[in-house]
Amino acid sequence: MDEGRPTVRERSWLDVRLRQFRRAPRPVVRAVLSSLSVAVVLGLLLLAYDVAIAAGADLPGGDLRSLLTVIFVAIVLATGTIVTYLVVPQPTGPGGRPARSPWSAALGFFAAVPVAYLTLVVVAQVLEPLLLRLV
Repeated sequence: MDEGRPTVRERSWLDVRLRQFRRAPRPVVRAVLSSLSVAVVLGLLLLAYDVAIAAGADLPGGDLRSLLTVIFVAIVLATGTIVTYLVVPQPTGPGGRPARSPWSAALGFFAAVPVAYLTLVVVAQVLEPLLLRLV
């Protein structure tokens, strides 16, 4: 070992992951939060519709749960992509104007995919059975 250098403590896998979680890059946090906020609101609306259909409510148009699920996913993906593209800071371009990059949109899209999926899982597999027991 080199005597001029201090020894570096080896961190465990869990220590490394916890540190990464606590110090997540702001663009990633913004991308996930923008998708998550839209997904939660739309997920609650989808849950209300689903519970109403399951409770026997006669809604116009019949049972549109499949169509609404596809629309939910499309809106969450589009919103995550667009909001992240607009909000994530980019390096300044010529003249000090912020430059836009397709990488921001890609970050938003790929952050929105698991958010949409996990929201649907929580709504359909956790919240819906709980609410249907109450109804």
